[in-house]
Amino acid sequence: QVQLVESGGGLVQAGGSLNLSCVASGRTFSSYVMGWFRQAPGKAREFVAAIRGYTVYADSVKGRFTISRDNAKNTVYLQMNSLKPEDTAVYYCASTGRSITSLEYEYDYWGQGTQVTVSS
Repeated sequence: QVQLVESGGGLVQAGGSLNLSCVASGRTFSSYVMGWFRQAPGKAREFVAAIRGYTVYADSVKGRFTISRDNAKNTVYLQMNSLKPEDTAVYYCASTGRSITSLEYEYDYWGQGTQVTVSS
């Protein structure tokens, strides 16, 4: 069982930055693919970024968001720059033992989410 706890969300003005963190329990963190997803009000949850040895991003965040990980701290980060009102959502951290993927159903463990609100 893997437990994921996100933090770092908040309210920020458009153009601002936030850095989300997700701490994972378990001894095999480095072997897991870690992903970030988000869900805006009234919309389906969508893929944002994932990382293992390399990274993948949704087109909507490329060039603005950076995913990284610190295996010694069992932590994955999402640095979000140039935020837009349309980035407003609950952001979820997720993990999978499969290959790197943007597919929600392939992730086995999920955090509780952290709210990001971008004002215009």
